[in-house]
Amino acid sequence: MLVEKLKPIIARYEEITALLLNPEITSNIAKLTELSKEQSDIAIIADKAREYIATLQSIQDNKMLLEDKELGELAKEELKSLEETKTQLKEEIKLLLIPKDPNDNKNIYLEIRAGTGGDEAGIFVGDLFKAYCRYADLQKWKVEIISSSENNVGGYKEVIALVKGNGAYSKLKYEGGTHRVQRVPETESQGRVHTSAVTVAIMPEVDDVEVVINPNDLKIEVFRAGGHGGQCVNTTDSAVRITHIPTGISVSMQDEKSQHKNKDKALKILKARIYEAEIKAQQSQNAQNRKVQVGSGDRSERIRTYNYPQNRLTDHRINLTLYSLEEIMLGGGLDQIINPLIANAQSQAMGNLTD
Repeated sequence: MLVEKLKPIIARYEEITALLLNPEITSNIAKLTELSKEQSDIAIIADKAREYIATLQSIQDNKMLLEDKELGELAKEELKSLEETKTQLKEEIKLLLIPKDPNDNKNIYLEIRAGTGGDEAGIFVGDLFKAYCRYADLQKWKVEIISSSENNVGGYKEVIALVKGNGAYSKLKYEGGTHRVQRVPETESQGRVHTSAVTVAIMPEVDDVEVVINPNDLKIEVFRAGGHGGQCVNTTDSAVRITHIPTGISVSMQDEKSQHKNKDKALKILKARIYEAEIKAQQSQNAQNRKVQVGSGDRSERIRTYNYPQNRLTDHRINLTLYSLEEIMLGGGLDQIINPLIANAQSQAMGNLTD
């Protein structure tokens, strides 16, 4: 019963209110701060809970008056209004009861890699990255490229960026997976539609206290960087590869001329990947039907399809189809996908709560 879930919250709020008047608490700044924060966190739901319980009581009281000759009609009208209030409050409370994702306000590492499709996949990596950058700009977030590997036609084999901003993870966490694109490449003389795929991973930035790595569990290799990095980069052992032996997770970094800077960047990404792997393991235990963010990059393992000839975008997880692909790829239209994905996740979580 929903009421049984709400009573302990009300009781805890009242308990904290009493504790905050206790001289022993008011003289302890740390405890006072902790309790004040907890009270603030549950204040809204405690108020809604009291209103909901009072509404249920009013419904019962009015039902008892239905047979009254003088008050029956008035009670009937009042019941109609009370039932509407009850329904509205119940939905609001269910939303408030959804456990908060502790990562929602964190910065993220955004990784986009070319999958099947050759050069065209690499070009779409660049297009998708630009769309996310424009969206980040509209959200007043900052994007810092950590590592990138370009292909020969103006695209990327992969790009890794740190997106800094309040709510970055909460907005973009459902972007992880395989994205399939269907369009006519510029190099296609016959006008044939080409299908390719890229993979996206979204990982929360983590603090050192959240992921503790035993140095003995790391295999660190240095090697000579390749690609376009200047004479210094290409002639010194500045590139770094770090492998976490227990998990097999590996990160290579060669963008910086300094071996120390490459190592520092690689360690941060490694911690984020390990943390994300732990999250996936927990989610797998709690919900066996949850899909892993990134598959093999094969066209068939897709969460979303971008069909350029028809200006159509389809998110296969929620059966959402939009005919505004051009607007979406400009960044501003991404909320047309992001908001329904968030709403769907909230709806599923609310479905676990009963009256």
